[in-house]
Amino acid sequence: MRAAILTTLSVVPFLAFAQQLPQPSPSGHVEQVVGLTTIKVDYSRPSMRDRKIFGDLVPYGKVWRTGANKCTTFQTEGPVKVEGVELPAGIYSVFTIPGEEVWTIIFNKDTSLWGEGDRKEEADVLRVKVVVGKSYEPIETFTFSFANVKDDKADLVMSWESRVIRVGLFADATKQGLANIRAALAEPSPGAGAYNRSARFCVDRGMMLVEALQWATNSVSMEKKYWSLYTLALAQAANGKTKEAIATAEEGMKVAQEEKSEAYVKLFRERILEWRRAPAGTAK
Repeated sequence: MRAAILTTLSVVPFLAFAQQLPQPSPSGHVEQVVGLTTIKVDYSRPSMRDRKIFGDLVPYGKVWRTGANKCTTFQTEGPVKVEGVELPAGIYSVFTIPGEEVWTIIFNKDTSLWGEGDRKEEADVLRVKVVVGKSYEPIETFTFSFANVKDDKADLVMSWESRVIRVGLFADATKQGLANIRAALAEPSPGAGAYNRSARFCVDRGMMLVEALQWATNSVSMEKKYWSLYTLALAQAANGKTKEAIATAEEGMKVAQEEKSEAYVKLFRERILEWRRAPAGTAK
């Protein structure tokens, strides 16, 4: 009996240690592909709880861990420009210096930190400054998010209380995209989709336009779909072939109408009007 009691008592501390309860500042995670680069942010999310945050709980002019608990980490699989400044691929802790009008964003190579007090300036990899934005509605919980995700660009957004901080990111996908195109088209039998995607990538970036036109032509010859006809029309226009682009767009609009794709019908109609207004040989 004595042994059984001792055994039971010895289990109590372990159970207490393993107890799971809601955290005041729960963990959060956001992830976004920008261009071809995956970017991840892991952080803890404190809430206002009827407190004044900036200029009080989080003082102006002092380094803040930018969240709660373990420091926020920012991971990028490839090099990325932060507000126009290069940040190599890697994982970084994120600190900020809040101000009433401008914030300083700091990326530090030590990701084991639990507070701003242990941060060493010599481990800072990058500092940028951004202008503070305002929210018309109070934001109860500190939040990281991504916005304005387009092509190779996105904004990393921090929002809390009445503050919205947008940090511009740029991850150039051109080099990797071209490498992927070369690999796809080097296959023994590239499909219509491979030709279409390759053509659209180059047309959208205004490069290798002659090759893009040939790839778009190949795609349509293999499989005539409204989306491949749209790419072909764009490629023709980009090469100054306005008359051909309009004819292709008119054909594509008919196919889109038959397939009941209102979105593409609208796109074709807009491009036709645009190209008809453009002087011959100048449509892009």
